[in-house]
Amino acid sequence: MSPDDPTPAAEQDPPAATRILEAACELIAAEGIEEVRIARVAQRAGASTSLVHHYFSTREDLLEQALVHSFEQAGDERFGDGDGAGGGDAARGGSALDALAAAIRESLPYPGRQEREWVLWVELWIRAVREPGLRPVAARMYERYRTWMTGLITAGVESGELGADVDVEGAAELAVALLDGAGVRAMLGDPGMDVDDARRLVAAQLAGALGIDPGRLEG
Repeated sequence: MSPDDPTPAAEQDPPAATRILEAACELIAAEGIEEVRIARVAQRAGASTSLVHHYFSTREDLLEQALVHSFEQAGDERFGDGDGAGGGDAARGGSALDALAAAIRESLPYPGRQEREWVLWVELWIRAVREPGLRPVAARMYERYRTWMTGLITAGVESGELGADVDVEGAAELAVALLDGAGVRAMLGDPGMDVDDARRLVAAQLAGALGIDPGRLEG
């Protein structure tokens, strides 16, 4: 704590449990969930193994909570309150279609933060298939995702950039399905679908449903 900053250091740093979850997420993304051990998470978080066990009774509990943490944190940053005014580039001025184009980019596994999120999401999807108790978490995220897309498309209708006859709900569902499908192929390194190909595919197909030139969504 500096003389000019009266805030105690403990209040400046993230809570210990959050640091541990973030460390676990980083290791899962870098090495895969099966390689993560509590001792390594503790070391990365700057904590003792006993402190990790204080918050998370087992390794499986820690890994599950780390995936949920990542999933919901990404949702908070990207989808906001679900009204189409979430975080990220899609909220930074411009037209409604600029925002929708930005949302498409933000939702694909481009290198860096977005690719890390995708790795963690895939891990959660796999575990949710095997563990029904995790499915409500994924369902909540998809509801926020769909609501975000619905808000962005509705904004285009309200601004006059999209026709009043657009099927907003149907287009939002199509957007989510296209982004998931094309994004997975890009994540897997499919030679026929890199991340830029995925963006163009989503833009073209969604533009067709919205009745606009695909170039308006390619960004």
